[in-house]
Amino acid sequence: MDKRCFIIGRDSVPEHISLGEGEQLHMTLLVPEGTSCKLSLQVDLDAPGAALDIAGAWKCSGSENVEVKVLVRHNAPRCTSVQLFKGVTGGTAHASFDGLVYVAPGADGTDARQENHSLLLSDAATVESRPQLEIYADDVQCSHGATTGYLNPDELFYMRSRGIPEAQARQLQMVAFLAPVLRRLPASLIEEIHASLS
Repeated sequence: MDKRCFIIGRDSVPEHISLGEGEQLHMTLLVPEGTSCKLSLQVDLDAPGAALDIAGAWKCSGSENVEVKVLVRHNAPRCTSVQLFKGVTGGTAHASFDGLVYVAPGADGTDARQENHSLLLSDAATVESRPQLEIYADDVQCSHGATTGYLNPDELFYMRSRGIPEAQARQLQMVAFLAPVLRRLPASLIEEIHASLS
């Protein structure tokens, strides 16, 4: 399995990736706070048994503009793809996710999942989410979904009633929200990322 991690603004992210028979790619994308970006990625699953597991996260709490566009093309039978993108947006920042899973004619046995979840930290922040499926085969399992919400006030109250300061309680909620993506990062990056969430 090929594992890759990209820090946007530091690392050059390929715009197009093709996976052949039996190839597996485990990719994690991270947009650090203070970074504006327009990220566009296309992954083609071109032969049976190709598999993609991609996740991404961002936190923007100033005036950043984060745009993430991902196209996953299932061009062959029996390929799998899993996408999970999570973002925390505050201040006057804007974040958008535009994802499309394309299943070509004859790509039977496709298994594709796509999720995008967002947290808003302020009323001036905005998020857009456009998960999409375009399917031209019959024997497939495909799903997509999106959620947008705020930090849970009941959880904040509970933590504060246990003596945790509000700022720390909010940080803990954000870390927990982003954890499914953050835990994919190399250990050397995790402490740095947690510090940036404070």
